Amino acid sequence: MFTPISGCAVLVTGGTRGIGKGIARVFAAAGARVAVTGRDAAGGEAAVRDLAGLAGEVVFLQGDVGVEADRSRVAAETVDRLGGLDVLCANAGVFPSATLAEMTEQDLDEILAVNVKGTMLMVRDCVPALERSGRGRVVITSSITGPVTGYPGWSHYGATKAAQLGFMRTAAMELAPKGITVNAVLPGNVATEGLDELGEDYLRQMEESIPLRRLGAVEDIGNACLFLATVEAGYITGQTIVVDGGQVLPESLQALQSI
Repeated sequence: MFTPISGCAVLVTGGTRGIGKGIARVFAAAGARVAVTGRDAAGGEAAVRDLAGLAGEVVFLQGDVGVEADRSRVAAETVDRLGGLDVLCANAGVFPSATLAEMTEQDLDEILAVNVKGTMLMVRDCVPALERSGRGRVVITSSITGPVTGYPGWSHYGATKAAQLGFMRTAAMELAPKGITVNAVLPGNVATEGLDELGEDYLRQMEESIPLRRLGAVEDIGNACLFLATVEAGYITGQTIVVDGGQVLPESLQALQSI
């Protein structure tokens, strides 16, 4: 039995849709007080309405982790609105597609600004509040793409997801004396908004590539984050949890078809 997380203050960046919203839902259902961030005010308010009625409260803070002024303001506003900060889920990220031949320097700068710099500096800005909590937790949303696998058109995305893990390991060492753990979850194929637009054939093909024969739910990622935020996970730091239904296990599609 895990120690209840009810009443803990949690910040989920990029928490208004997709995996981030799923993370926020899991924490709020467990009774945590959750702040979600996003760049779009209308989307943020819609997320708060959708997450209303759970055991914990959810508030929206508009901001872009790729912008210095937004990061520092969000960190401060989270403490003001929630009365402190116990858990940072550094989830905000972008995933544009561009082959290496098509990629521009601006494309690379934009994804690095959000996925790498945004993650690193958001953690930096939250450290004082996390230290004051006495049991600070940082959970980074990385991906299997980059650290484990590759996919055409996502070389820049994969590079940012691998970079997050390089940051995580040293940050975990630097923040350990402050009582803060730093870990990461690596999602595989997860069902999020807009996926239905790709068509049933595409979705079926994706499911067939996963040993558990289903796409992940956003709550699957949220549950892994929740575990890493518990008191009982306090001796785990600098580590990764792959949440992919076994997607990275087979050598080929043929290996799955032989089962």
